[in-house]
Amino acid sequence: MGKIVCLMGKSSSGKDTIYKRLLTQKSVPLKTIVPYTTRPIRVGEQEGVEYHFTDEEGFQKLLTQGVVVEHRAYDTCYGVWRYFTVADEKIDLSSYSYVMIGTPEAYLQLRRFYGADKVLPIMIELDDGVRLQRALDREKAQDHPKYEELCRRYLADAQDFSEEKLSCSKIDKTFYNDQLDGCINEITDYLQEHLQ
Repeated sequence: MGKIVCLMGKSSSGKDTIYKRLLTQKSVPLKTIVPYTTRPIRVGEQEGVEYHFTDEEGFQKLLTQGVVVEHRAYDTCYGVWRYFTVADEKIDLSSYSYVMIGTPEAYLQLRRFYGADKVLPIMIELDDGVRLQRALDREKAQDHPKYEELCRRYLADAQDFSEEKLSCSKIDKTFYNDQLDGCINEITDYLQEHLQ
């Protein structure tokens, strides 16, 4: 029986890089669950790879159909951006394990939908100053940098990853990403042990 590995961490903690590297690990075969978002596509992103990009109308339609597993809304400087997961025929926990990126709130919603034994949390941590510099460097590379949104996201992380939310989610294992290869090796070892 498979599980959903929910990869979590504050903005610019290295989640996307770790996510992509985990998908190449032959010792831990994982499939992807591509989430949905209503935010604009960024330079370098592709539809159906990082996200399925939709709009508010598309979100409301899926919500009405009852296929939205978990969702989060952020009131950004550019309007409300939603991030959500859709239960579809591509998710087959009887045969495969999956990896996705989420938040503690998303993790709790996934547990409620699929069951606590089907969702495995992986929390990534990194020094706040390092995260902020990474976020700034990434934003500067965009065609139209959105620095206000970068600041909003950075501050929102304090709420999304508050001690209270982490305590409620009962996430007790974290991985520090100050050395990417070492962090990935630790996570891979952990997954080999817990996806048996």
